[in-house]
Amino acid sequence: MSDDSHMRAAVEAARINLGLTSPNPVVGCVLVRDGKIVGKAATAAGGRPHAEDQALVQAGSLARGATAYVTLEPCGARSSGGVACADLLIAAGVVRVVVACEDPSPFASGRGSERLTAAGIVVETGLLSGWVLDSLDYWAWFRSQSLAMPQRTDRT
Repeated sequence: MSDDSHMRAAVEAARINLGLTSPNPVVGCVLVRDGKIVGKAATAAGGRPHAEDQALVQAGSLARGATAYVTLEPCGARSSGGVACADLLIAAGVVRVVVACEDPSPFASGRGSERLTAAGIVVETGLLSGWVLDSLDYWAWFRSQSLAMPQRTDRT
């Protein structure tokens, strides 16, 4: 499967809880190692646990050396004071993170990507971003939170 196919699988995972994750946006995460999906999750109803957290639990030790495909930038901090998704991905040994859309929230806003990069993880942003923004109605979530609108990059 290609990067596009894996990101589409992350969107499919997220759609299950679309509209149910307030106060957080719905996010999908797929972990792929050696070409096989080893973890797949969406933000849970009510906003917690986050998609990355659940996918990592599902993958267990298979997350080490994996690529994470995430529909929205992993958080660099948590409003709850819990461990940020970026830190969970680092601790699990993920080697690459492909992000569809940047997250303008104060808990991400580049912080998640910066932490991942500082830890030596390859971060790629913008894969299918326009399609993901539309598919998961991120525009409405950003407006509801009075957040700046991200740029459409549509890297394919």
